[in-house]
Amino acid sequence: MARKDNQTKREIKMLKTTLSDMLGIQYPIVQGGMAPWATERLCVAVSNAGALGLISSIGVGMPQAAPVALADDPNWKDKSPYELLRAVLQWATKQTAEKQGIFGVNIPLAEEFGEVVEGLLKASIDARKENEDTANRLKVIVTSAGNPAPWARLIKDSGALWFHVVPSVAHALKAEQAGADLVIASGREGGGHVAFEPVHSMVLLPAVVNAISLPVVAAGGFCDGSTLAAALSMGAVGIQMGTRFIATEDGDFPEIWRQKILTSNERGSHVGISVFGPARYLKNKISQQLHELYNKGFLEGYKEGTRIEGHGMRQLSTSTDPDECVFLGGEVAGRIEQLPTVSALIEEISNEAETVIRRLPKLVTEA
Repeated sequence: MARKDNQTKREIKMLKTTLSDMLGIQYPIVQGGMAPWATERLCVAVSNAGALGLISSIGVGMPQAAPVALADDPNWKDKSPYELLRAVLQWATKQTAEKQGIFGVNIPLAEEFGEVVEGLLKASIDARKENEDTANRLKVIVTSAGNPAPWARLIKDSGALWFHVVPSVAHALKAEQAGADLVIASGREGGGHVAFEPVHSMVLLPAVVNAISLPVVAAGGFCDGSTLAAALSMGAVGIQMGTRFIATEDGDFPEIWRQKILTSNERGSHVGISVFGPARYLKNKISQQLHELYNKGFLEGYKEGTRIEGHGMRQLSTSTDPDECVFLGGEVAGRIEQLPTVSALIEEISNEAETVIRRLPKLVTEA
């Protein structure tokens, strides 16, 4: 019996896709960037577990607290976004050295960040050029929330793979034209920044897969093996998860946020105003205000909405009252009931996906 279990475990670990081959990772799973929050610890945990972890560059470049890599540096606030990210990438390289974990960096291209974006891109590029170990493991630059075309030459010259997050077929075509290596199709049920148009993953993913020749990763609503299997069946080469990774033991996120996810249901989120545009929040008093402002008109409510959002984000670090905070999170929060380690979660997702895929032929009857 033990031999059979070991054989099954070996077979499960062979769940490989184009994404696995592109990056040299064990599992076709990507951790979302989740700006503006820092994700250094989470990125390392995901990478060391055999999936793709991402550093949130805006969380590093515009931090609310000292990055983990500079926790002992009293002068960290005096450093530029470029210097902060360089320090974090050096730290991540060391933290993933033993297991040779593969990681990337997420850089939103929103105009609101202006020169910060260029500094973060250059920090990632220089880190690869100046450190062979970093170049071997910092394999991906993921861009989002902006037009990729102006940054194409800089990113392509870095030698890293370029993934771009898109909310529509039109945006996917633009990313392909700009020279991206892979597209992440993000449905509107996902947490955090979402598109104005409410196109969800069940429609968006196959539409993007059919429209472009690039490999596609699915995001928005994915949290377990059954949803990974569903994504693969629709032509994706893997999944990206944000909300699910917040609710783990190894992350950088406050306990009040993780508990909010555990107590949410499938109707426990809605869309409201955010600094980037619309964003999906877990429901509470503050998110209700942001939701009502959004429904009255995004431009009309933008100034007040971003003020409320900023206050709620600052409260996350200090408040014990869930109604004083804002919690970015997707509809999938309603399906999350436990706080596993990152390693256990990733292995469980892979195991379940294999089981679902093997079971599918039994669900189809002959005519």
